[in-house]
Amino acid sequence: MSQEASQSSTLQRGLNTRHIRFLALGSAIGTGLFYGSATAIQMAGPSVLIAYIVAGIAIYIVMRALGEMSVHNPVSGSFSHYASQYISPFAGFTTGWTYVFEMIIVALADVTAFGIYMGFWYPDVPRWIWILSLIMFLGGINLIHVKVFGELEFWLSIIKVTAIIAMIVGGFGLMLYGFHADHGTAAAGLQNLWIHDGFMPNGIGGLIACLSVVVFAFGGIEIIGITAGETAEPKKSIPKAINAVPVRILLFYVLTIFVLMAIFPWNQIGTQGSPFVQIFENLGIGSAATILNIVVISAAVSAINSDVFGAGRMLYGMAQDGQAPKVFTKLSKNGVPWMTVVVMAGVLLIGVVLNYLIPKNIFIIIASIATFATVWVWLMILLSQIGMRRKLSAAEIKALDFPVVGWPYAPAFAVAFMLFILGIIAYFPDSRPAIYVGAAWLVILWIAYIVKVRPKMNLNHANSNTAQQFESNS
Repeated sequence: MSQEASQSSTLQRGLNTRHIRFLALGSAIGTGLFYGSATAIQMAGPSVLIAYIVAGIAIYIVMRALGEMSVHNPVSGSFSHYASQYISPFAGFTTGWTYVFEMIIVALADVTAFGIYMGFWYPDVPRWIWILSLIMFLGGINLIHVKVFGELEFWLSIIKVTAIIAMIVGGFGLMLYGFHADHGTAAAGLQNLWIHDGFMPNGIGGLIACLSVVVFAFGGIEIIGITAGETAEPKKSIPKAINAVPVRILLFYVLTIFVLMAIFPWNQIGTQGSPFVQIFENLGIGSAATILNIVVISAAVSAINSDVFGAGRMLYGMAQDGQAPKVFTKLSKNGVPWMTVVVMAGVLLIGVVLNYLIPKNIFIIIASIATFATVWVWLMILLSQIGMRRKLSAAEIKALDFPVVGWPYAPAFAVAFMLFILGIIAYFPDSRPAIYVGAAWLVILWIAYIVKVRPKMNLNHANSNTAQQFESNS
């Protein structure tokens, strides 16, 4: 492959509506639901349902804001480009690199989780072997063609969604026909939502505390915007995906948590192993643990696959805007930004080392840092959409193909919600380090922007002005 061929290639529009819909669904339904939901339930009790609904509404507004911009101007790099265009180049720089930072952190956590899940079947095999094999496999998949990536993500998401539907249907069956759990005398039924110290057992404080955990579970859905540059029909596919996915995720999460707490007392969920395994076991399925392990492995592989794709495409778009090294713009003959995939695979190899050096409790802090990064990106998306509206004329706003819902009140609510989540992260001691790390990260980006990016942008701007002046004189 010659350098000329590489540079003359363009991103291939190989993703269709089916791919995008399940890509966003799969990226947001991951290990956060299968294992992380127990943490949120312990914090808020049955009132956690309110947290999922409120967070779901706010995130749907974020997605509509992103959809408005993506349909109006479908580009690679998506929300980083929009932040540069409608807020400031520095805002775009921080948004793009913070998203890449988020994807790397989440992928490292999921890579480690994958090694743990494979240990369920092969306890004697060193964890790093599984991690290395997965990185090589996903790196290869992402280097072939975007359509191959989309198909893999589609089928991995099908596995997760099928398992959740089976759990919900089975859970309702247990509620209707009744059973007594092995670990206590409480029978399955709606009464479990209020008979154990009430619907809000830990008060409004518990409900507020769980919000940051709930928001972390929804992280990743913004990848829809990243696909805009490789979508066959962005004006058709993106609105369909955005309108369908948030409602489905809200239903999956709310219904799943609802069924869990109706079957088991909320204060026992997570204390007797995975509640998902318990449900399948009570349905008479002896291989419940094996089934769930297959599902969570699919969830982890799907999440890492999406992370590599999302971070890589973001770096490609930023490199085109002069906010990342130009080497990231190099494409293969199939239109894949191969250098970004190679770099992401290399970064994930750090996960092999982390499995030996970092204690398990560090992942609580990692989750908080990822939540900070997620909320920051969502906040920038909202502010970019507001900035775009201010720059458009009344006629252009009227002509928008996919306008945000409830303008201007809905975006204002979502902005306030994101600021509130950042306040929650700062308030609680367990998550407070994430604010320190986030602030340090933004300072590092500011220094990098001042030293590396702004001088180049000023030089390019000066050269452009010189060229225009030369043309006018001639």
